[in-house]
Amino acid sequence: MNEKRNIRLILEYDGGAYHGWQRQKKDLTIQEVLEDRIQIMVGERVTLLGSGRTDAGVHALYQACNYFTSSNIDPESMRRGLNSLLPDDIYIKQAEYMHNDFHSRYSAKSKTYEYRILNRFEPDIFLRRVTWHVRRELDHAIMRKCMSMLLGKNDFAAFRSTGSENRTTIKELTRSELHGPDRDGILCFLLEANGFLRHMVRNIVGTVVEVGKGRWSLDEFEEIFRSRDRCRAGIKAPCQGLFLKDVVY
Repeated sequence: MNEKRNIRLILEYDGGAYHGWQRQKKDLTIQEVLEDRIQIMVGERVTLLGSGRTDAGVHALYQACNYFTSSNIDPESMRRGLNSLLPDDIYIKQAEYMHNDFHSRYSAKSKTYEYRILNRFEPDIFLRRVTWHVRRELDHAIMRKCMSMLLGKNDFAAFRSTGSENRTTIKELTRSELHGPDRDGILCFLLEANGFLRHMVRNIVGTVVEVGKGRWSLDEFEEIFRSRDRCRAGIKAPCQGLFLKDVVY
């Protein structure tokens, strides 16, 4: 039997038609589609190890995953073959051999998420699947101050949804920014950290937007942040505006 080879894939996908990354019993997921296509290529079942789970409707610009196979198909041939078999909303950008100790999740040093908001009164039907449309005018300056307050090592329990499997709610954000709006009215949140809690980015964005609407002051946002109480924070932003943007190894 051939020695198992460890292959890493870098992919992007539109998550609108899928129930997240992780394989489930009833709902279609990115992992299920990929594993099924890889089996067609290599003639054996594989288990994909992802850099992280994305929820239903969430997108990825850079999702990393790896799998072990005894197949002799070289990575670039695998990449081209998989892209010919995959639906149009999933695309493999890169494939390469990795050492056997590499794990897409546990070898990662940081991840970056991007969240996009269309902040103008008029909708855009072509952006509705990839942005959260917020019609009300927002105070972008105070929202930027909220984001800068999150930098560093902090307890993010106030922004953790129930069902989180994380052992600790303390994470270190090395990037917490708000850019825009651009000429089309799109705001872009960027958050980079050594790890994220369940729905953490969407809960942060939803709460910061409430501050931007004038519901809370900057001091009240800080009180919410320090309270560790999810019930005090704002709504969870919709899934379609969220992208896994990058994973650093």
